[in-house]
Amino acid sequence: GLHETAEDEKSWHLLMVDGRRRVTACVWYLEHSGEVQVEDLRVRHSPLARAQESRHQLWNGVESELTRARREHLRYAEVGGWAVSKHNRCTSEGLVLALAGYSLGRIHGGALGITTATVRHCSSAILRRLGGAPLEADGSPVPSYYDPRYKCDMEILRFDSRRPNPKYNGLIDLLRQRMASVPVIVAPRAVESRVSAAVYEPLSAMAS
Repeated sequence: GLHETAEDEKSWHLLMVDGRRRVTACVWYLEHSGEVQVEDLRVRHSPLARAQESRHQLWNGVESELTRARREHLRYAEVGGWAVSKHNRCTSEGLVLALAGYSLGRIHGGALGITTATVRHCSSAILRRLGGAPLEADGSPVPSYYDPRYKCDMEILRFDSRRPNPKYNGLIDLLRQRMASVPVIVAPRAVESRVSAAVYEPLSAMAS
């Protein structure tokens, strides 16, 4: 109830909880159909998209990734809302949750994706180490920018669920196995009308 976006009901939300079942870390993963266009993506709201001097480069970079996803028969995803509770920021929770995004992409058959990452708290640096790379257009990286909403410098990074930093491949595969049996909570309006309560199913069943 603290923060909502229009895309929440269409996204996967990966959560980590502590021993008292309190959420300690989260990230959302919005998967798009193969017909998605740049103007359909959340990144269209980026300050880069509103600036005349950077809009063209941003559009070209994202369109190049969408074309590649279609050509290689991959899904395309936007990832965001990566947050860790203050008391858990010095633990591995954030790292594990970010890698789980790669695992979810693999469960769904492979995905290219994009995310906006804050420079603050080294978020963008961490995601780079995991395998993220700057979005590029015509061989040049799309520039970082200042976002007044978050009062922070931001970077737009791209990722390929098939090609993370090789040192994390084992952990990503392990998380993929674990995620195939974790509970999935589905809102009543997101399933068939005959269902009147939240549904709990294993992720493997949902993905199939």
